[in-house]
Amino acid sequence: MKLWVNGGLYDADQARVSVLDHGLTVGDGVFETVKAERGGTFALTEHLERLTRSARGLGLPDPDLDEVRRACAAVLEANPMELGRLRITYTGGISPLGSERGEAGAGLVVALGETKRRADSTAVVTVPWTRNERGALTGLKTTSYAENVVALARAHEHGASEALFANTVGQLCEGTGSNVFVVLDGHIHTPPVSSGCLAGITRALAVEWTGARETDLPFDVLDSAEEIFLTSTLRDVQAVHRVDGRTCPGAPGPVTAKAMRIFDERAAAERDPRLA
Repeated sequence: MKLWVNGGLYDADQARVSVLDHGLTVGDGVFETVKAERGGTFALTEHLERLTRSARGLGLPDPDLDEVRRACAAVLEANPMELGRLRITYTGGISPLGSERGEAGAGLVVALGETKRRADSTAVVTVPWTRNERGALTGLKTTSYAENVVALARAHEHGASEALFANTVGQLCEGTGSNVFVVLDGHIHTPPVSSGCLAGITRALAVEWTGARETDLPFDVLDSAEEIFLTSTLRDVQAVHRVDGRTCPGAPGPVTAKAMRIFDERAAAERDPRLA
């Protein structure tokens, strides 16, 4: 396995990031996960644009996207695989201990890990912790992921692959690494980004391609929704067959199955789709 680290390609056992990198010491970094298939990527342009938005939100300098593209291409060429998770991490770089940034410049790491196609449906749990829709990091894809680690561990303890959060005002928000959609009266709804959820690339494509509505939703909509599905880079569109103790018979239901089919067809035809 070869990784790109700060300007060069290295074997995994030789790749090094300083223990004083701000991304490690205080979580001062942003990242993107891109689906890689047979040496190609899906929606890379949209992911790189979000990487820049997240960096700006943290006050980091804009990443050199030409360098990021070169790094991605080098890693993909060096690690051929059928389906992979391409991870781009951009950090505050070597800095003093504490929250103040240093002057050494940002750090860039690109890595690729092999993965498998997701199942058509999955189980989720709800968690008692909330997303802060007014927080300084809201809407940014940062490396400060400890909350997600804790919540996902809770999900795994209960035989689920994802945990869903409400926000501070009791509205449905998002998962640890996914966006959530519900079907009500045959129509698809998903929380708006104002709920505090991440503006997922797959989420936005699903909204555009299926005509889903962005709607403020109470958290307990999960108790009554006709169908529920998740979207993310590696899930694409994935049905939910259980929420906590409630089963969703027949998942994927007809609306979700249609959304899955539409997404698969459009994604196969447009490998680097641009959002309207």
